[in-house]
Parts: sequence; C-alpha cells; structure tokens
Amino acid sequence: MLDHLIRAATVVDGTGAPAYPADLGIRDGRIALIAAPGTVTEDARTTEDATGLVLAPGFVDPHTHYDAQLFWDPYATPSLNHGVTTVAGGNCGFTLAPLNPDRPDDADYTRRMMSKVEGMSLVALEEGAPWNWHTFGEYLDALEGRIAVNAGFMVGHCALRRHVMGPDAIGGQPTPAQLDQMLRLFHDAMDAGAWGLSTTQSSTHSDGDGKPVASRHAQPAELLALSRAVADHEGTQLEAIVAGCLDQFSDDEIGLLVEMSAAAGRPLNWNVLTIDASVPERVPRQLLASERARKSGARIVALTMPILTPMNMSLGTFCALNLIPGWGDILGLPVPERIEKLRDPAVRAEMLRRADSKEAGVFRRLAHFGRYVIGDTYSPENEGLSGRVVKDIAAERGQDAFQCLVEICSNDRMRTVLWPMPTDNDPDSWELRRQTWLHEDVMLGGSDAGAHLDRMCGAPYTTRFIGDCLRGRKLVSLEEAVRMLTDDPARLFGLRERGRIQEGFHADLVLFDPERIEAGPATLVHDLPGDSPRLDAKAIGIVSVRVNGVEAIRNDQVTGAVPGRVLRSGRDTRTVSTK
Repeated sequence: MLDHLIRAATVVDGTGAPAYPADLGIRDGRIALIAAPGTVTEDARTTEDATGLVLAPGFVDPHTHYDAQLFWDPYATPSLNHGVTTVAGGNCGFTLAPLNPDRPDDADYTRRMMSKVEGMSLVALEEGAPWNWHTFGEYLDALEGRIAVNAGFMVGHCALRRHVMGPDAIGGQPTPAQLDQMLRLFHDAMDAGAWGLSTTQSSTHSDGDGKPVASRHAQPAELLALSRAVADHEGTQLEAIVAGCLDQFSDDEIGLLVEMSAAAGRPLNWNVLTIDASVPERVPRQLLASERARKSGARIVALTMPILTPMNMSLGTFCALNLIPGWGDILGLPVPERIEKLRDPAVRAEMLRRADSKEAGVFRRLAHFGRYVIGDTYSPENEGLSGRVVKDIAAERGQDAFQCLVEICSNDRMRTVLWPMPTDNDPDSWELRRQTWLHEDVMLGGSDAGAHLDRMCGAPYTTRFIGDCLRGRKLVSLEEAVRMLTDDPARLFGLRERGRIQEGFHADLVLFDPERIEAGPATLVHDLPGDSPRLDAKAIGIVSVRVNGVEAIRNDQVTGAVPGRVLRSGRDTRTVSTK
C-alpha cells in the first residue's frame, strides 16, 4: 500500500526535461511510482488531486546560516514555506562547533561573533539553543530527529582555530603541533558527517570585539593543509570567502582558491556573484577563477541570486553601511556623537568620497541615498515620511540627499528604517544575469537564510524566481528554473537520491499553483527567542511541501511534523569529481 498518492500533477522533474502529467505514489519516505494519470491501481492511505498544480523536487538552498535557528525553529522558516527541503549550513567559516570543553567562555565568544558577523540576535542565540555540545558530532547529534528540513553542515575554520589556539587564534599563527591538532579535530568533524571545510578571509568579517575573525589570520599553508585533509573523506566540499568576492578577485585570491580546490580534489563554492550591467568587467573577472580552476584540475563555483533581495538599512544599528571603508568608525560612535559627526558637512563629504572609491567595491551602490525609501519613523518631525523617496523630500527641502537622510534619521535618534532601491534593476542587468546563469560554474543561491535576520530576507528567492519565470521577465523556462533550484545544487553537493523526481529517490516534493506562486513582501515580525525581530515573507501559491515523504507545510502553515534528517557526508553524499 502507498502512504500517499498525488493524482494528475504536472511533474517538473528537476532534470530540465519537459513537464509531463503523472500520478506519483510515496511509500516509506521515497517515490515509489510515477505513472500516467489514472493508471495507478494500488491503494493509498491518503490521496490528493493535483489537477492544475505543478509537482517539483524540493528546492536545495546551498548557502544558509540556520546552524542556530534550527534549535528554536526546526522548520527553518521561511525557507521551508518557500519549498526549500534541504539546506546547507556552516558556511563562511562560522559554526557553533567544535567548542573546547576546557574553555567554557568560548561559547560566549562564538555567540557574540555570530551576532556581529551574521546579524543574529544575541538574545536568541543565548536563549534558543542548548549549547550542550563540544565536538562537531555532538552538535549534529543535538539536531538529529528534531528538524523538519534536511540539513548538512560544513565545519567552520574559525571554530577549529579557536578550539586549538584560544584567544591566540586572533592574530596568531599555529605551531606545527597546533596545526596537527587542528587537522585531527577537523578529521573528527568529517568522520562525524561534516560536509567539508568553510573559511573566510573577507575584510568585512569581524568578531564581537570588532577584530578580524580567526580564519582571516590563516596563511595559505594552513588553508592548503586543511584542504588536503578534505580529500580523505567521501562526499565532501570546500566553501570559501575572500575579500574579492564582494567585487573583483585579485590574482593572489584566484590562485589561492584554485590551489585549495586542487589540493582537496573537491569543488569549492563562493558567494556572492553580484551582477550589474553598470560594472561589466566584474562577471568576466570573477569567472576567471573558474576558468583557471578547470585548467588546474580544480573546480570553483560562483553562487548568485536570481532575485534582488530587499534589505533594510539604518544609521542606528550595524548594517552593510558600516562596511563602507571609513564609515564604521563614525556609525559605531555613541548616538549623540554620531549625530554630531553626521551633521558636519565636511564629515559627510569625506564619507561620500570614501563610499564612491574603488576600495568600497560592491558597497558603492549603497551610497545612492536619493534612491532610499523611508520606512518606519519614530518622531513627530518625521510624521508622514514613511514610504517616501529621499530624493523627493530633499528636493522639497533644498538639501542634498545625504544631508536630508541624516536629518531625518537624527530626528529619530538614528532609529529610522531605510529601504534602498536597487541600482541594478535595469533590462541590461537582467539580460546579463540570464547569460551568466548559463555558465557551467555558476549556480543559484546565496540566500544567507538564518542570518542578518532584521536586515534582509533572502529565503524566498525560490518562489519569487519561479513566479518571475512564469509571469514576469520569463528569462528561463519553468523546467530550467526548477533544475537550477534542485538538481544543480544536489549534484554539486553529491546528494544521494535527492534533487529529482525519480522512482527510488527521497520524496522531497513541492506542490504549487503556477498561476499564483510568488513571495509576499518582507515584513518585520518579533517571533525569535527574547521577542527579537526578524524579516519574514509569506509564501504564495505553495500548496504542500513534503520532506522525506511527510507533509511539513500545507498552504504556508507548518504541520508540526519534523521529518528532516541531518545529512552526513559519505552516508548521504557522494564525492563529486573536479574533472
């Protein structure tokens, strides 16, 4: 007997093949049969009519930071709502394990680092996770059997360094004995099921004390030693962030990424490739890393988002504006001093000069303040400004845009919510995206779901992209869009029997209405531990999401089931060749 039968669905199987009508039967968490509509004679415990609906494989998000959130939100919302059934965590060199049992304060250091570098609520981190592990295996075990999505995790370089070197991980270099210890710790994590190594050398990544995170101090020899260790384990990967990821790689960065992938004999992915027709040289420069890798027996894959992710900004709390060179020192001042500085025309002029310099890289786009929309305001002086564009307000007041924005924010004691309108929403940029998606070493992803919770909401990229493909710009077909979200990441990670609708595969499935599928607007909600805020977005047109055959979402509501699995390297993944 079948556990469930879906009748008369339009199946888009994830391979890119044309859609076809079929009945699909599920048994013991797997796809038991796929047959022509009306031909299934086997009984089923439950059935549903999917006439007019599309049945696709569950989406795979290759870059998330759900490492902590899964403890208080086993449903990985809103990703699961938007059809994501498998998430990859432990990215950018940041993981919650291993923790050194001889230094209990390392857990506090880790929480403060994650709060700063990934924009997670410190209260939620303190109250929402049990912190009852030391080894990476114990961390994975703490999630086993209590999550609604499938989740795999890289092991973070920062945690490895901190465990072995303690405070010396910041600024120090490991002794030969310490490097050996780091490698043993890494092998232990891989034996427990870690997907591979993640690391960062990005200039934007600082810990809770404002210092460069631990992995930023690693020399190439250390990175290559860890990369070689990856090769000893089946079904593993590399993920790395360098400063050039934000704009354009240096030759040294390309060389390092190629060497790491070649040493591991495994693919290396990085994020995020920002595509903007006004900077036409960026895409070819970034993909040069992939071309050089291919020639060296390596593989480098760029993640890029297929949508424009809305972000809110503020002059009052840490956000991307703080990452513009020279801005962090001013925006980090106490509020009264910050306001005084920002009201100084000479200070503003210097800030704008720095923001428009080459060193600002991709953050240059944030300095077009006339394109900002005013969000929530908190003072009588700003009444009626919510929803208005800064350039219009500035014109009425006879001010330049940055001066106008500073005055508005000063009235609110820096609490004003700001929404920058994207500068790359033009037809040329969208055509460049379409062309770039065709590259063999470009993959959709980079949502950062689970991070930057009150600043951005990247999780709904799946439904928004498919909606755009069906009713918007229609840059790719539905079949191609589904393949990009399912089979492509599943193949990169070597996921066993996932990413396609095929008999014998795990029944990770999304059933949706092609006439309605979309993501709602991002809204601020207070549902984290400690009543902390985050941005959320409704999933529109998603009828059902099944994970390992069990329904976890019905009409954008969680069912309460937790059928997800911790996916462990080797057991749940196979080695992907770089050849």
